[in-house]
Amino acid sequence: MPEPICILTIEVGSTITKVNGFYRSQHGALVQAAQGFAPTSITQGDVMPGVELAMQQVKDGANPLDPEVEIFINSSAAGGLRMTVHGLTYNMTARAAREAALGAGAIVKKVTAGLLDEFELSEIRQIHPNIILLAGGVDYGEKETVLENARRIANLGLQVPVVYAGNRVLRQPITEIFKTQDIDLLIADNVFPEVDVLNIEPLRRIIHEVFNRHIIHAPGMARLGELTRHGILPTPGAVLLASELFAEEVGDCVVFDVGGATTDVHSVTDGSQEWSLKLLEPEPRAKRTVEGDLGVYVNAKHIIEIVQDWESEDRLADLQAIPVTDKQLELTHWLCTKAVEISARRHAAQVTDLYTPSGRKQVVKGKDLTAVKRVIGTGGALTRVTGGVEILQRVCTGAGKYLLPQPGTPILLDDAYRFSALGTIAQKYPDEVKSTFVDWVRKEI
Repeated sequence: MPEPICILTIEVGSTITKVNGFYRSQHGALVQAAQGFAPTSITQGDVMPGVELAMQQVKDGANPLDPEVEIFINSSAAGGLRMTVHGLTYNMTARAAREAALGAGAIVKKVTAGLLDEFELSEIRQIHPNIILLAGGVDYGEKETVLENARRIANLGLQVPVVYAGNRVLRQPITEIFKTQDIDLLIADNVFPEVDVLNIEPLRRIIHEVFNRHIIHAPGMARLGELTRHGILPTPGAVLLASELFAEEVGDCVVFDVGGATTDVHSVTDGSQEWSLKLLEPEPRAKRTVEGDLGVYVNAKHIIEIVQDWESEDRLADLQAIPVTDKQLELTHWLCTKAVEISARRHAAQVTDLYTPSGRKQVVKGKDLTAVKRVIGTGGALTRVTGGVEILQRVCTGAGKYLLPQPGTPILLDDAYRFSALGTIAQKYPDEVKSTFVDWVRKEI
């Protein structure tokens, strides 16, 4: 008798909806028992037809559903939260706030530093963000600029939630400013409480909460939300959580998620001691970057423009969302290779020379990837087209102009398409997810 499925995950993506069914092994790891795919039906005004179609494929499998099956959901179908970020200095609070936002399903549309001027305020009105993030100042530091920015944001007349994650001594006066305008204010711990100290996890959690409130308003999402007791997690947040647990149990990692519209890179590492002494700015241990111009379908033309390979432009006639013919597969493989190479360089630290009064000094800006123990590939392009391992091996070149993974770093391909699903389950069952990752790595050795 096949094991009954006790956990279902539903991922509603912008183009594809995926359902995974799991049961627990004897030692607690999660075993993938069934999987269903269907086109996301949000363009028809309701995501549920696609969800039901993918769900039926799982129900038609050999493993029955447990009557008490537990459902977890992640989604990017409604798009990320449009967010504007406003800090005191770009290299400190504004940058730290941006790091937190990118790990929590938000799309950062504008970042400002210092006192907001009329042009910036006008642009915020035009963006009409879903959430505004106000930060600034180390604890017990500068006050006036942050207070004035709070007044100017409150007077914009935008009835959208504001998150404050700045100087702790200003919480009460800032609360009063937004209270008078009847604006929902959420308070997070300071993202930059001390110089060279990043504290982004409390802010990420609050943005997750706002995302969950926001996504319920997408077509059909209210009904979808009724299927779970755990809320709807943003898909990027699920992948980042999975990356963090993988690193905690197996070792530092970098994850490439290549899609039709974007390429996301998640890394969890403190870097090497050799290069950490040369860092110009602190980096979070867990970092996510989103390359909105690197996609193997929607943004294929942008990749050609970036690499300036104009001869390849004629090949776009063979472009398909789901490639089948040899020419289509070859084109997608080439696009995927370029997306990985470009996104790796954008995510990784760059080594440059700084000229000082005492002479030339080598400095590092960005995320040092030389200490990662595993490179993971997920997303349809990397896992469904042959050659994914070879594509990821191309960015394992070690320390040069960019601090990339070392040559020979082991590659893992998420060919079962379960990485984001496990991150969603990890909200409640982190230990089981860790055991699953250990099993996965053992099978690859």
